[in-house]
Amino acid sequence: ALAARLADGRPNADNRFEDYGCRDFVPVIQDPLSTFALDVDTGSYSIGRRFLNDGALPPRESVRPEEYINAFDYDYDTPRSGLELSVDGGPSPFVDGNVLVRVGVQGEIVDDADRGPASLTFVIDTSGSMDSPDRLGLVKESLTLLVEELNGDDQVAIVTYSDSSGIVLEPTPVSERRRILDAIAELGTGGSTNLESGLREGYDLAREAFDPEGIIRVIIASDGLANAGITDVDALAATIREDADAGIDLVTVGFGLDGFNDVTMEQLADNGDGFFAYVDTLDEAEELFVDDLTSTLLTIAKDAKIQVEFDPTVVESYRLIGFENLGVSDSDFTNDAVAAGELGAGHQVTAIYELDLVDDVSLDDRAELGVAALRWEDPDSGEVTEIDEDIDLRDIDELFSETADDFQVAVVAAVFAEKLRDNPYADDVDIDDLAEEVDRLAGVLDNDDVDELAELIAIAAGSF
Repeated sequence: ALAARLADGRPNADNRFEDYGCRDFVPVIQDPLSTFALDVDTGSYSIGRRFLNDGALPPRESVRPEEYINAFDYDYDTPRSGLELSVDGGPSPFVDGNVLVRVGVQGEIVDDADRGPASLTFVIDTSGSMDSPDRLGLVKESLTLLVEELNGDDQVAIVTYSDSSGIVLEPTPVSERRRILDAIAELGTGGSTNLESGLREGYDLAREAFDPEGIIRVIIASDGLANAGITDVDALAATIREDADAGIDLVTVGFGLDGFNDVTMEQLADNGDGFFAYVDTLDEAEELFVDDLTSTLLTIAKDAKIQVEFDPTVVESYRLIGFENLGVSDSDFTNDAVAAGELGAGHQVTAIYELDLVDDVSLDDRAELGVAALRWEDPDSGEVTEIDEDIDLRDIDELFSETADDFQVAVVAAVFAEKLRDNPYADDVDIDDLAEEVDRLAGVLDNDDVDELAELIAIAAGSF
């Protein structure tokens, strides 16, 4: 496989990703408002990890920095209900004199015992392209983990698709767990990939099982390829929009690498009011379907979006790192008819801004950089809530060593993503310095995820 890589270590065009570009600095005097939809996807980071572990840098266009940042857990205050905002900051590693501001969102935590019954429809790609251990083999292992974690009053249905689609298992209570596991174990591959047919049949089953008091999910497991029926991602997304509005949320889980269609999986999740994850190991499946099961199943906030307003007397210009395909018009922040992001119980979202301050501004000044506002809808009551948090100069530490450890992890993840996607703002950042910084953090923190990040940066450092 490595023989097919390009000379600079990047994979060839067999892998389907979309280049959303990089955000530039915005002068505050021209536009003081920055508005975007929240997103809890982490697939981009997992895909990057898979490429690096296979001995190659990930495609530049596959790197979405917000998903690298959000692949890690942060120590935010947990609200009793709904969502909570927090802000902090420190010096920027990109431009001397600039600062970074972290805006963190934390969702309420719900015990699994307190969630309602879940009705899950698995839509499983069994086309010929899924015939490998890291595709259908890993799908079967992953879904087995999930079923083992479900409660007896949950229910599962299974639809498969290749040339066409078919119902393998009608909605079945998890109290009949052996029947469900047997259906998963018997799945096999063959034929072309009619994703449209699978989606339609899966949503038909989900509608039949719809319970307004319960949790309704369609979960797609696929490599994202579609070569029969409707194959255009926008047209596919249009087929599920009405169901998403009715409360049937979509989770897309990607498998495989060569030929994997990231665009289809990510955009379907965005339009299906769910999220996109990529599973390359059984450990990743365990995190998604066991450790974070309630987060995966239970939505606590719909159409969640952030708007930050910067003060032109303090901030000269700003750039949001990532979220390029999640922008929302400033005027639509209070327009609750505009679709935005969904968060599950316990989910976090982290955004990082780089700020160029006005020349005579000092971090010792008692002034506000701006205000961060967060708005979302409760999926049960339909009530819309808006909260805000001042961003004070005193929230910004002068030295990187003085910032919180988890802030430092977020910055390392952001810088790593900016280097991988070849953002010009990261040109002057030395990857070896970044490797040294993450090694220091790994030594301080007892955290497997940070240890893994250090390993990935070490691998990447050899290719820069």
